[in-house]
Amino acid sequence: MPRQTDVAPPELEAPAVDLPIAWRSSRSLGKPNAGRLVRGVQLPPEGIDFWTFDWGLRESPNRPWRRWGTDRLVRTVLTVLREYRTANPYAPRVGVADLSRRHGGWFGRNFGGLGHASHQNGLDVDIIYPRLDGTERSIWDHRLVDRRLAQDLVDRFVAAGAQKIFTGPRLHLRGPKKVVVPLVHHDDHMHVRIR
Repeated sequence: MPRQTDVAPPELEAPAVDLPIAWRSSRSLGKPNAGRLVRGVQLPPEGIDFWTFDWGLRESPNRPWRRWGTDRLVRTVLTVLREYRTANPYAPRVGVADLSRRHGGWFGRNFGGLGHASHQNGLDVDIIYPRLDGTERSIWDHRLVDRRLAQDLVDRFVAAGAQKIFTGPRLHLRGPKKVVVPLVHHDDHMHVRIR
């Protein structure tokens, strides 16, 4: 049974065209858990291939200040999701949750939700697993995850050069052992870190 905070959002309709992005060269400074972001790029609230979700408010779209990353991270996410949707044309759009704050830095519990030990330097993104029922909603139970589509996403991020992909231990998603790592609190999303 769904938790009270996980009510279905209004049905989302994919935009006909992607929203423009203000591209610029970005820099990631420091470590994922002790860093900052210089000249970040903001992911739009939604696109042809994705929708966004706010962990803190448990609703869509994600607030603007939670959607910043390096230009390389944003391009990688958009490229992987475009290729995924091309290969799976009947799959729902993919949910994208938190990236980093505009200038990076601390993104702990006081910013809503469980909090992030990382997400500080613009190289991390949370990707919500596709659901078996095909809806564009968050996951509250690992049994709702479409594991075939989730594995396809993992494989595509690995091929795109992800440094780490933290996945839920109950999902048994596969990949190179030093890259795809089961981690608690990731049965509802995968955490992707690029180099």
